[in-house]
Amino acid sequence: MAEKSNKHEATAQFAKIQRANDAKSATAEYETAAAATRAKTERLKALRLARDAAAPPPVPAAPKRKGKKKSSGTLEAFLDGAAKEGRSG
Repeated sequence: MAEKSNKHEATAQFAKIQRANDAKSATAEYETAAAATRAKTERLKALRLARDAAAPPPVPAAPKRKGKKKSSGTLEAFLDGAAKEGRSG
């Protein structure tokens, strides 16, 4: 019975050590990937800033007006026209 207990303890200790090693390797992989991402981001930012400094963005053109219905004047003129046509306000 004691032999089974020792074997169980040894297996549990081995599993614990294995999990710790897995965690260390996963952390190292994560940190390596994060460092690579930061380096790539810095490089791309430097390229973008250099591009923008070399050629400033063009000035946007004035917006085009769409064909809108022209207003006939003031509210008073509208109400007078409505009254002449028989519409009440």
